[in-house]
Amino acid sequence: MSKLGKVLVAMSGGIDSTVTALMLHEQGYEVVGITMKTWDYASAGASKKETGCCNLDSFNDARAAAVHHGFPHFVLDIRDEFGDFVINNFVDEYIAGRTPNPCVLCNTHIKWRALMKRADALDCEFIATGHYGQIRQHDNGRYVISKGIDELKDQSYVLWGIQQDVLARTILPLGKYRKTEIRQMAFDFGYPELAKKAESYEICFVPDNDYRGFLKRKVEGLEERVNGGNFVLADGTVVGKHKGYPFYTIGQRKGLDIALGRPVFVTEIIPETNTVVLGNEDELQKNEMFVAKINMGKYETIPDGMEAVTKIRYKDKGALSNLYNENGQVKVNFYENVKGIAPGQSAVFYEGDDVIGGGIIQRAFTPDNL
Repeated sequence: MSKLGKVLVAMSGGIDSTVTALMLHEQGYEVVGITMKTWDYASAGASKKETGCCNLDSFNDARAAAVHHGFPHFVLDIRDEFGDFVINNFVDEYIAGRTPNPCVLCNTHIKWRALMKRADALDCEFIATGHYGQIRQHDNGRYVISKGIDELKDQSYVLWGIQQDVLARTILPLGKYRKTEIRQMAFDFGYPELAKKAESYEICFVPDNDYRGFLKRKVEGLEERVNGGNFVLADGTVVGKHKGYPFYTIGQRKGLDIALGRPVFVTEIIPETNTVVLGNEDELQKNEMFVAKINMGKYETIPDGMEAVTKIRYKDKGALSNLYNENGQVKVNFYENVKGIAPGQSAVFYEGDDVIGGGIIQRAFTPDNL
């Protein structure tokens, strides 16, 4: 066995995971590649061929790289486990009037745990992925996720849910590099086409990125049950009919099919009455929210009043806030109003570049609305 240890590398066939595997192999780790089959487009009625991480070409690309560099490769079918948890949650959250983040759930509950289970079976000490983030052990003994140095590619936001026992065995080698450097490495390793390959940002199990169509196919009779609900203003005035509350998200402006003589946005979704509330852009501004299902990172607990930068979506730059513990949840008080807080999305708390912890947004408000 290598002096550096044996590592199981998640290989999707894309540039980041391939370079991860080849980089660790070159450094002297004993690498084992694994590709996880999470979804089958053929069962979803896609109008185009499979894309992203779940297509046969990607599997073949991952295997070819492993064979060429002399390390083993396996395919792991986790479609049942993935579907039961990630897809069901995705559907349930939209039916509950929230906006889910399936990639966070997949990373936290499916991919990392599936990797750990197979790593143990293959006597691998470590697991590794091609995410742009960094992991280190803090002076307090806890393992900390930090931002990758490439601000445009940093993925620490989607990794907040990974627990301490898993972080202790996880390697993220790309966090110290910029994407341009990774593309150059792919070229230097002999993969010029991979170095130029475009990236996919679609949800892997939603064909053609049409989540509304996906929901209609997954929930029998959904469209008939929810079609024709009311669009209302904040004061309750009915201004039109919508196509069903699950098909809208907080902050949405386009695709409302309603003319009020001014731009309006979805400011609230009320599933109990099949109501979608519309308002001006300033009505999306909130300065407090509750976050549940907390997973702590850098520290074991959050001191009441702790200052942190809180991000409410992947591409959010974050906003200064104070954190308070309240009945098993974290109440976040923003210094200034924040636009478009969406229940169901992840909130991640940062101290500098370090992830303090994160959770799922439950509701947002301003004190005047309490």
